[in-house]
Amino acid sequence: MYDWIIGLVSLLVLVYAPPASAYIGPGAGFAVVSSFLILFVTIFVAFLTILIWPFRALWLKIKRRKFQKDRQVKRVVVIGLDGLDPALTQGFIHAGKLPNFQQLKEEGSFRPLQTTSPSISPVAWSTYATGVNPGKHRIFDFFTRNPKNYLPVLSSSEVTSYTKIIKIGPVKIPFLKTGVNFLRKSTSFWKILGEHGIFCSVLRVPITFPPEKFYGTCLSAMCAPDVRGTQGSFTLFTSENGGNGSAKTGGTVVPLRFNNNRFEADIPGPTLSSNGKSQTLSLPLKGTVDFAKKTVTLKLMNEALDLKLGEYSPWLQLEFKAGFRKRISGIVRFLVTDLEPEVRIYMTPINIDPEKPALPVSHPLYFSIGLSKLQGAFSTLGLAEDTWALNEGVINEAVFLEQAYDIYEERKKHLFDSLKKNTDGFVTCVFDTTDRIQHMFFRHLDADHPANTGKDCETHKHAIAELYVKMDELIGEVRRALKPDDVLMVVSDHGFKPFKWGVNLNSWLWKEGYLVLKEGATPGDAEWFLNVDWPKTRAFAYALAGIFFNVKGRERDGIVEPGEERLALQREMQAKLEALVDEKRDKRPIRRCMLSQEVLHGPYLRDCPDLLVGYHVGYRASWNSAVGRVTNEVIEDNLKHWSGDHGIDPELVPGVFFSNWKLEQQKPALADLAPTILTLFGIGPQAFHDGVALNLTKP
Repeated sequence: MYDWIIGLVSLLVLVYAPPASAYIGPGAGFAVVSSFLILFVTIFVAFLTILIWPFRALWLKIKRRKFQKDRQVKRVVVIGLDGLDPALTQGFIHAGKLPNFQQLKEEGSFRPLQTTSPSISPVAWSTYATGVNPGKHRIFDFFTRNPKNYLPVLSSSEVTSYTKIIKIGPVKIPFLKTGVNFLRKSTSFWKILGEHGIFCSVLRVPITFPPEKFYGTCLSAMCAPDVRGTQGSFTLFTSENGGNGSAKTGGTVVPLRFNNNRFEADIPGPTLSSNGKSQTLSLPLKGTVDFAKKTVTLKLMNEALDLKLGEYSPWLQLEFKAGFRKRISGIVRFLVTDLEPEVRIYMTPINIDPEKPALPVSHPLYFSIGLSKLQGAFSTLGLAEDTWALNEGVINEAVFLEQAYDIYEERKKHLFDSLKKNTDGFVTCVFDTTDRIQHMFFRHLDADHPANTGKDCETHKHAIAELYVKMDELIGEVRRALKPDDVLMVVSDHGFKPFKWGVNLNSWLWKEGYLVLKEGATPGDAEWFLNVDWPKTRAFAYALAGIFFNVKGRERDGIVEPGEERLALQREMQAKLEALVDEKRDKRPIRRCMLSQEVLHGPYLRDCPDLLVGYHVGYRASWNSAVGRVTNEVIEDNLKHWSGDHGIDPELVPGVFFSNWKLEQQKPALADLAPTILTLFGIGPQAFHDGVALNLTKP
């Protein structure tokens, strides 16, 4: 009955909902359609859902009969704890800190869970969804190169935009047609469940943007953009000299124009593109500072808001005017971080407003609207926890933790709402909290970590232990909400290790002669291979996974012949990289260098890096290497708060698998979960699956 309830509630709340707008997505600016049209379509869809429900229910009942005799369970619940590490989990269990995990282990099962190659979140969660290796689902990293121009593009989605001519008699009206394409390949197991009449609640599983259509509900996650079309751009408003709109990594600095204790500023919004011209929308921000009371009063959208120093605002709605009766809506939170000697106000990335989604962040469209109306505003950004604001010193560790746990509470509320309503089907929810906090606080587990230099090593030294305790409490709450026959699985996509030193593969390629700079160019700050001489370059490193070759017929200026020449180059570079020595520490940074075609298989290997680099513990691709910057140093200290990672050899960072049922196999893999869940519902593995159905039995 879940979809009927959501449809009815959404229809009622939408009758009173204000206008919405349509957003295109990252890298393409914005196009806005009639807000009335969006509202009308949404109401119509909700009404249609209610109207056809009796007929749909009858049809689904008929379909269920075909496999009902093999069905073992009524409901399966999978809790994803991104990055939960099996060694840390085991250690905290032995220390008596995780009683719920300990009980789950003793009564059911606990195993390390084999991750994917590469061991990166979008890759791993895509394998969870599809049951196939990356060569079949086509996600190899967060972003990849466009072979036509060597510039970065998102791996999981792309925006299309073209002008369509509508003829009305002799009149021709140009109409901007836009859309977002989902680039992950293969079929999710929840889509297969839906085809067999099993209702699925899929909450914040990475690489679900834009949301696919299936019998169930979905809230998108990783790679869902902000209103500016980025993966998360914060704003720092400041009275400091130099606050002149200059960019920081992951955000922008905006000057506060002061007159006594009053200030004004402009909130940068989305960029609209039309007829080859771009226009960045903005909103006026005004405020007053009371230095004695340590408060700031913000005036925004004809509303006044009092903020105390160090306290987050609630979610606030912003509406950018994009033409006559056209609006782009977003939500933000503000935080006054400093008042003396300078005023500094942090603003989160502008999330797509779930109540007025300018871009669909849920399936059905009205699902996010209904949740927002009933439970309040919530973050929709794929990478919602603002790691770069902490890396850049815009916020401190305490307020980062507060933000991360606020987002966790939003997600927890959505999970228990689904558990209450979906009692006969599949429920999954992924919590990123475990991943983000470990990324930013792992230095506290290693006294010699370079990132400890100049930082407080006492205040939050127990942050990771406290994180695991909080996740243990969550599992306890989930178990109490389950029915006796429910199957529970708690899984992570990978584990975690310290990230102490970065390897700049592009610097190594340059020094070895595989990457060539233009005549007169020297290593420096240029990103995205600005000074690379492509017709002379044989290889380059992109993002975190590995190295691409400049292959003839694949890349624009490719010079490496496919076939024997490519294979020989792979073998040559494999040997050199595995022999690379970090002379300062007398260590080998790279454990193994893998030829993509030897560890992966499928129709999309053309899009995979030619070499996948598996680092030893402590190492990872450097920040400079990830963004295509060539420097003089091959090995660099990692000094950022982002001090833990998992982008290393996959054998060193397995995830976790817990279940309240007994597991027979000793070495389960992430790819096994999809066929296992399908089997529990009586459907069984699909021919395209790489994973196998695990043998789970009720204790």
